[in-house]
Amino acid sequence: MLKIDRRLIVHFDWTLLLIVLLIIGCGVTTVLSATHSAARPVSSSVVRQLAWAGVGLLAMLAALSFDYRRLESWAYVIYAGALLLLILVPVLGAVGGGSRRWLILGPASLQPSEFIKLALVVALARWLHRMTGDQPLPIRALIVPLALFLPAGLLILRQPDLGTAMVLGLTVASLVLLAGFRVRYVLIALAVIAPALPFVWSHLKPYQKQRLTTFLDPMADPLGAGYHVIQSEIAIGSGQVWGKGFLHGTQSKLNFLPEQHTDFIFSVFAEEWGFIGAMVMLTLYLALLLRCFMVATRAKDAFGTLLAFGITATIFWQVLINLGMATGSLPVVGITLPFVSYGGSSLLALMIGIGLLMNIGMRRFTF
Repeated sequence: MLKIDRRLIVHFDWTLLLIVLLIIGCGVTTVLSATHSAARPVSSSVVRQLAWAGVGLLAMLAALSFDYRRLESWAYVIYAGALLLLILVPVLGAVGGGSRRWLILGPASLQPSEFIKLALVVALARWLHRMTGDQPLPIRALIVPLALFLPAGLLILRQPDLGTAMVLGLTVASLVLLAGFRVRYVLIALAVIAPALPFVWSHLKPYQKQRLTTFLDPMADPLGAGYHVIQSEIAIGSGQVWGKGFLHGTQSKLNFLPEQHTDFIFSVFAEEWGFIGAMVMLTLYLALLLRCFMVATRAKDAFGTLLAFGITATIFWQVLINLGMATGSLPVVGITLPFVSYGGSSLLALMIGIGLLMNIGMRRFTF
């Protein structure tokens, strides 16, 4: 007969679950608005996003149903499996929007770059847990984190997907700093990687290069590289204090705003719900990140702390870069807003990550 430890149920993190569900609810309603039309009130994108949310909930339950410490034994196998999927993308992947990022699996498509983020965090947590001690880590200990990051990062850049590669690199840097590497070692590692930047630049698409070069002055090319940022800023500003109302955003309804249900979904939300709505969404993200950080600081062992911190760092960097893109504070590199933007692979991987965070939090009092 299956026995369930009562302490696990008592310490289930209902607050974290509620925050995530509220953010997903904001996302589904905004996808509905961004894809709504008189001929098609509820688009297939909304139906698929709801279906992925349901699958994500099941995956979340699966991710919290076992002792997270078992992941330490399987960390490199998980990473190798995710990397293998990434390797298959250039060979078997489907092309969409000028990029080859997806593997078609029957009726569904899978974006392996979303899952390598989680797999890399698990592998790094395992490695750093074995290495950390009372003394600062030597610079040679950076070899393994770099060896884990580089194959995945280069494969993602080749797709091309600059935004995801940036999130991956920033998450690795965050984790190694937490583990005890001195800042100067990380700067040395960045100096070692720097010579590869011309190679990275040469593999970017022309439109990506233009977006990066027109970041400081979007009006230099208002109908080309600066178009996304200009339209996004107009949408956010036109929402004013209270917004134009649900389904009444003119920038999105008149199709001025590009990629409005993916990379620029925050602009749609801010136009319809205004400054007040945008503050509510930002508050939800702040609450989510604080809750995740709390799980990391309260974990019962170093592996749990590293794992929880890595997942938190991934969400943080992705939110920061996406909001920076939407508001014109950062270059447009193509990154989705966690739990809000349309995308099944992203939602599924993030919900598995939240499941692991709940797993760590629930087991902090067990032995």
